Amino acid sequence: MKPLIRIMLVLCLWVGQLNQLGAQSTAIYNDPDASFKQAKDWYQQEQFGLAYPLFKWLSQNDHPASQVPDQLKAESQFYALVCALKQQDKTQENAALEFASMNQQKPLAQRMHYLLGEYFFQQQAFAKAQEQYEQTGIANLSNAEIASLKFHQAYGYFVMKDFNKAKPLFNTVRQLEQDPNYIEANYYYGFICFYEKDYKEALAGFRISEKDSRYQLVVPFYLSEIYYFNGQTELALQTAQQALLKGGQFYDLQMRQLAGHILFEQRSYDKALPYLKQYVNGTEKVRREDIYELSYCYYEASNWPSAIEGFKQLGGGADSLAQNSMYLLANAYLKINDKNNARNAFQFCAANNSNALQKEVASFHYAKLSYDLNFMDLSLKELQAFMAKYPTSVYLPEARELLVSTLSHSNNFKDALVLYEQIPNKTESLKQLYPSLVFGRAVEHVNDQQLLKADSLFGIIEQLPNNNQQLALSQFWRGEIAYRMGKNEAAVIALSSYLKNPRTNGQATVLNAQYSLGYALLKMNNYAAAKANFEPVANRASAGSSAIEQDAFLRVADCEFMLRSYKTALKSYEQIIAWQLPAADYAAFQKAIIAGALNKPADKLNQLDQFQNQYPRSALLADVQMEIANTQMSSENYAAAVTALEKILNNSKATNYHPEVLLKLGVANFNLDKNTESLDYFKQLVKKYPNAPQSNDAVDYIRNLFVAKQQPGDYVSFMKENGKDVSNNEADSLSYKSAMIRYEAKDFVSAQQGFEAYLKGFPQGRYQMEAHYFTAEIALTNKNNPLALQQYQAVADQAPNRYAERSSLQTARILYFDNKDYTAAAKYFGLLKSMATQQENRLEAMRGLLRCQFKTEQWQQAAPNAQELLAEKGIAADDKTMANLVLAKNNQLQELWLPATEAYKTVIAAGRSEWAAESQYRLAEIQFKQHRLPEAEKAAFEVIKKWGSYEAWVAKSYLLLGDIYFEQKDLFNAEATFKSIVDNASTLAVKKEAQLKLDLVLVEKNKTNKIEQQ
Repeated sequence: MKPLIRIMLVLCLWVGQLNQLGAQSTAIYNDPDASFKQAKDWYQQEQFGLAYPLFKWLSQNDHPASQVPDQLKAESQFYALVCALKQQDKTQENAALEFASMNQQKPLAQRMHYLLGEYFFQQQAFAKAQEQYEQTGIANLSNAEIASLKFHQAYGYFVMKDFNKAKPLFNTVRQLEQDPNYIEANYYYGFICFYEKDYKEALAGFRISEKDSRYQLVVPFYLSEIYYFNGQTELALQTAQQALLKGGQFYDLQMRQLAGHILFEQRSYDKALPYLKQYVNGTEKVRREDIYELSYCYYEASNWPSAIEGFKQLGGGADSLAQNSMYLLANAYLKINDKNNARNAFQFCAANNSNALQKEVASFHYAKLSYDLNFMDLSLKELQAFMAKYPTSVYLPEARELLVSTLSHSNNFKDALVLYEQIPNKTESLKQLYPSLVFGRAVEHVNDQQLLKADSLFGIIEQLPNNNQQLALSQFWRGEIAYRMGKNEAAVIALSSYLKNPRTNGQATVLNAQYSLGYALLKMNNYAAAKANFEPVANRASAGSSAIEQDAFLRVADCEFMLRSYKTALKSYEQIIAWQLPAADYAAFQKAIIAGALNKPADKLNQLDQFQNQYPRSALLADVQMEIANTQMSSENYAAAVTALEKILNNSKATNYHPEVLLKLGVANFNLDKNTESLDYFKQLVKKYPNAPQSNDAVDYIRNLFVAKQQPGDYVSFMKENGKDVSNNEADSLSYKSAMIRYEAKDFVSAQQGFEAYLKGFPQGRYQMEAHYFTAEIALTNKNNPLALQQYQAVADQAPNRYAERSSLQTARILYFDNKDYTAAAKYFGLLKSMATQQENRLEAMRGLLRCQFKTEQWQQAAPNAQELLAEKGIAADDKTMANLVLAKNNQLQELWLPATEAYKTVIAAGRSEWAAESQYRLAEIQFKQHRLPEAEKAAFEVIKKWGSYEAWVAKSYLLLGDIYFEQKDLFNAEATFKSIVDNASTLAVKKEAQLKLDLVLVEKNKTNKIEQQ
């Protein structure tokens, strides 16, 4: 019961209060003055939510009670807007702006400007706030509002970085100690003065603000900076250290930077180190000076890895800091015995002109380290440049000694010879060195196929003093060159001289000399002497011996054959067959020839028949069948001869025999009284091969056959159709024979005139091919190669004929060596290869064709030819080298890395030629593509160290090294390498490529290092 009574009493009291409030509200809304007073009370109590609706009501025109006075209404509107702004009501923002600009009540308008400024200030819309503050009159503001206005106005300008306007306003506020913004004003005033380097005023402001807890973790930094700038370094250091001990400093890292810098300047490197280390490690990007100071502290502490890591980031600049950094970096690398990187650092230092002494020292050490690291080409160049630039340097004597030593160890014979000539007052040791330099350059010419240049240098060696080590070797090579150029007499003289006092070096061996000498004598038909030289090489011949020993054994047999020692020759040929050597088919053929020579035609034919069964794929098959045909025709067994000849005619690989075969088929059928068949073969001969000598030999047969058939008119017509004018034959013959008489008398001037007159009168004459050929021979003797080419080409284009083999050879040679027309030369080398009857011509055709394909970079087409050449016996070392290089390039092109690598290694092992230089580079290139970076780096350095004469491959190797370093993220060495190429490369294309790569390195360097961009 009691709880219910209590509830009822509460309800009654609550209803009463509601009635009282309702009555009060009605009274307020009926009395504008009371309403305004109530709203004003709530406003002053900052109960803007209660005041706002009442002020809003009073400012409206539609009141049910008495009319509200205008003044009261205006003030109510003002306070209503202010209440809205105080409550951050953006919907009333425009109304307030309109009130401030339109209201006739100036005091209210001015206050509205102030309050709008405060409103925008709170929203951090400082530009709008400043606009309102600037329109505010202070007459209607309280002192507190004026102070707030000035501080807020100053702060707004500060945020907007308009320090010129902010500074005097802060200065005004900071004069008033009682102002609530006194501390803040001093701080911001101090900051602006610090920014303007007015350290005295800044110090005054910061000393006041440092006492406030809000700024205790900020101001010490500015104070220490000001003390430092004022020269009070000890006070600056003390201030920074004390603040850092307290911890929590906003500018902790910057204060560590300052403390470290001061200690660095005081040379207290051990104390500076921890400060600088923490600053650099904690900052994303720092100044170059900071990296330098930290690195130097590490340097002084003998912490070489850390010093190196820092100094590396400072390379590439042009100022003294960069130069000194590279100098110290080089020394740090030397401390850990890293000569390669020390060399690169000295290179950077030497390229900088800031400190002349450091530049000189660095230049010398760059050259010296290049020598130590076996960069002989660079060592030569740098030592020469150093001696020219610093003729009075204290390092000059050591530089001279290094230069002499470099020359003695260098394989850069080309530049070494040039430098040798430039050195005045040559020492005795240099003079003793000279023959080896000339010899080295001559061998380079041999390897590069510059045989005439090589021969000239070998000739010089023979006239030099101090040539004991090179004389015999020069004689060997002069003999080898003479043999390759077809100068057999000169080859015999030189090789014989070598064999009197031989020395061994590479290809220069007694066996090789005897082998080449044997061939030269063989070609001079001096079979006994040739045999005597082949025999020492052939003594060790067996089924498993070398190709050169097996071939020498064969040539001994050939010499015995030519000397008519048939039984001895026969025994040797039988041994070759028993060993199943590659020349077994040739030996079997020679056995049959010997049977014929011994007047055993039946035995000969039997052996030749067996040959066809035993060696069905032999290259000599057509020769065997021709020999069968000749033997049968000699025995007047024409039917059997026809059978053999028809086999040759059906052999597409024996086209060079076809003119002779057609002639003999015609003759054989003529003797078999098969005149129709005979005439058909003769007609085929004349039509297909009108310029072959056999075609002329067939004329009498053709005439007789036509006459026998009582068709003389048809004979004349046929001959005219095929370019053989019967009526002109006598004049044709007389004109040619007249010129030929002069040629045989060695009256070459008259002979040439006669041949030219013949060709003019009979351009399609019976002897036009002979006239072209002998004109070419005369022109070649007179070194008129353009005319020789024209005439040889005319003969070669009419192949097959008796002069086609030599004409094709000479045409190809002139096109290759003189005209450098490798495509055209390839055509004639190919023609020669298809028809060559002499092995040396066949080899030269294969060799020449391969070189043409090499020059035109037709690797895929060249590969089969290279393999075929490698299968030949007795090929020269340079043939093997080029063939392997072609195979390597073709394999690399197809990304067959393993066979490409093996072939390149074979080329490298062959000797120091440009091909070897390229092969070493290609090995590095392959390893780089396989991402085998350490191996690629080592391989690229091998090019630079061993093949300095070949600048193009050295430059490519440096470019590849830069790529390797870049791939390894070793930006220091990448930059050093590319910069070196840009500075030193002799070709514009290489410079441009290096510059592009250098730019990429610098971009990456700026991304990864600690140095801030200026």
